[in-house]
Amino acid sequence: MTDFCQLQLTCADKEEANKIASTLLVKHLVACVKQMPVNSTYWWQGKMEVSDEIMLIMDSKPQLFAKIEAEIAKIHSYDTFVLQQLPINKVSEKVKAWLEKYIDA
Repeated sequence: MTDFCQLQLTCADKEEANKIASTLLVKHLVACVKQMPVNSTYWWQGKMEVSDEIMLIMDSKPQLFAKIEAEIAKIHSYDTFVLQQLPINKVSEKVKAWLEKYIDA
């Protein structure tokens, strides 16, 4: 088991995704943010909704979740945004060194 995790977050659009990514990177809460377009189907206020969104996949440390969530809450347009943390079981030594260099924890 490593001391790292991946976080997933859906954003309303590219502009919002870029702003969140930049904020988290500048504050060294994440080391890398990958973006990809996704189509989401979900329940919201009793109705089924379909939206085109941007998914962020971010490399970080588990102990930073609360700080990351607080920063996202300042920017995100959704009242209820979905931020999920997934454990990372292994990384290569070079990746570990890189993550340690860029994530403040």
